[in-house]
Amino acid sequence: MAISYDTIPGPASLRKPGVYSEIDNTQAVRGPQSVTYRRLLLGQKLAAGSAAENALVRVTSAPQADALFGAGSMLAGMVRAALAIDSYTELLVLPLADSAAGVAATATIVVASPATASGTIQMLIAGRAVSVGVASGDAAAAIATAIVAAITDATDMPVTAAATGATVTLTSRHKGEAGNTLDARVNYYAGQVLPAGVALTISAFSNGAGNPDLSSALAALGDEWLHTWAIPYADAASLAKVKTELASRFAWDREIEGHAFAAARGSQGTLGALGDSHNSQHLTIVMANDEPMPAYEKAAETMAIAAYYAAIDPARPLQNLAYSWCLAPAAADRFTNQERNLLLFDGIATTKVSSDGTMQAERLITTYSTNAAGASDISYLDSETLFTLMFIRHDWRDYVLRKYPRHKLADNGTRYGVGQAVVTPNVMKAEAITKFREWEGLGLVENIDDFKANLVSERNASDPNRLDLLLPPDLVNQLRIVANKIQFRL
Repeated sequence: MAISYDTIPGPASLRKPGVYSEIDNTQAVRGPQSVTYRRLLLGQKLAAGSAAENALVRVTSAPQADALFGAGSMLAGMVRAALAIDSYTELLVLPLADSAAGVAATATIVVASPATASGTIQMLIAGRAVSVGVASGDAAAAIATAIVAAITDATDMPVTAAATGATVTLTSRHKGEAGNTLDARVNYYAGQVLPAGVALTISAFSNGAGNPDLSSALAALGDEWLHTWAIPYADAASLAKVKTELASRFAWDREIEGHAFAAARGSQGTLGALGDSHNSQHLTIVMANDEPMPAYEKAAETMAIAAYYAAIDPARPLQNLAYSWCLAPAAADRFTNQERNLLLFDGIATTKVSSDGTMQAERLITTYSTNAAGASDISYLDSETLFTLMFIRHDWRDYVLRKYPRHKLADNGTRYGVGQAVVTPNVMKAEAITKFREWEGLGLVENIDDFKANLVSERNASDPNRLDLLLPPDLVNQLRIVANKIQFRL
């Protein structure tokens, strides 16, 4: 019997007359199979939220997030940011409780008056618009009370407000360092002005401390494959745990890769120092300097941008892509071209602002800069490299497991019967070349002659049941820079 059947018995076991057919799907699927992305948000919930801590939950809408994590919570804001980019890709959330030893960040708004004309105070608190009506003659304390009432009426506000005389104190709803990235400002949009006679002095949020320990949360993920992560923290302890977990997931014995996106506020110097302190191909830290929204919401939206567009084409550059939720920094607060270029050499991903004021992804690099020996290394500089490798690794793996799930292994030149479930090193080598052509057609790889020249497929010398392959794909690159020399003539 030449044909290798999977379920129909051979002549030694079957004599009953009949026509028997088994169904074989190993040849049914053709062409590369896209990776179905699953997005992860990791962050803090409020006690009012119904979701269990350290347990994954799928979220599909902002109202659902409010119910699960509490209105105005960190996670409610992160969900809004992610869904603003893509509401179709699966979104999973892992809620954490505040650290019992944590401290909430605070800021103050000091009102000076009286108002000499009626008008409206136009504020942004964590990027949320707050309008406060002022009547001519209103005293400072009355205006402060009105500001508190307006902030309290905003159901998705991540801060609480209280007034003492002419001073409004804003307090983050969560304990922890992430509260220091909250922002309060006035007259963000052109044409907005304070009512005559009114002045506001607004301090930065500060003194937030004590982020949750991520150990239990990361353990709770188990072996769930979550492709892109948004991390609301930029402290060394939190990111160390995230990097360790993602390195483990990238390894050969797990192969459930994920890429984490965090965001951080700071000057060009402090952000550069932050980027230089990390060296992981699995972590992207994007700048969030003096922006209206908290940094954790920018991390969530950046992650959503990467997940959405990498699922379409993992090798296409993640640049010139617009943010929908997060607002750009004011013109005076934006980093210059030179400053952003320096950040890209320090492992910090950058964003820019278009002519209409919309923020855009500029280059979402990773923090990887040196190899294990300490030598400079750009092999994992761009996140697109990791997304492309993830696609190639799993497309090849799934192809082999679909087409050769129960095959025998023989040496090259073996004259086995047609229809036998046997594979040889040369057969698998031919399969790899065919796969490369498919990846080439998708614009993921180039230089097939180099691939053929360096491709190795051989039986393992010590284990006759093992086939070893060296796959050397030359990944396609991204068009980042066009340098011109215009040598004019008169």
